[in-house]
Amino acid sequence: MKRSALIAAGAVLLGLVTANNALAESAPGCGPVTQIGNTAYVGDHGQRWASVKQFKGCGKNWAYVYTWTETHNAGAPYTPELIVIEKWAHKDAREPYGHEGLKKGRYRQKELWSGGANTLDTCTSAYVEWNSGAQTYPVRTTSAADTRAGAAS
Repeated sequence: MKRSALIAAGAVLLGLVTANNALAESAPGCGPVTQIGNTAYVGDHGQRWASVKQFKGCGKNWAYVYTWTETHNAGAPYTPELIVIEKWAHKDAREPYGHEGLKKGRYRQKELWSGGANTLDTCTSAYVEWNSGAQTYPVRTTSAADTRAGAAS
């Protein structure tokens, strides 16, 4: 009897984790998207408070920031100030030459997506400015060179 209860509890927890992960991969008005490039993190002194990712789907690029549940539930005073897709001339360029899909966040907004950017044939990165209440943290993913391969996602 106890073993059955443990298995059932584990299945429920696994379902919750899976459901939460699935939500992070559905862009607004697009549905399922595929992550491109690395995940970057907002944090300081070895702590991490949020993650930043770039996705492709529906013929567009999307930037996404997710403030971790632990940070949010602790009552932290944060604001994802803005999120955008940056355009780069090439993966080794020093500065982006343009931005698309700019969205501004609200105080304690846990998730924020950029607008979809028509940049699948461009080297891009996701960029966010996340304000902790004491300091603004500019964070970007590494640039994803030429995302056209598999762009049908």
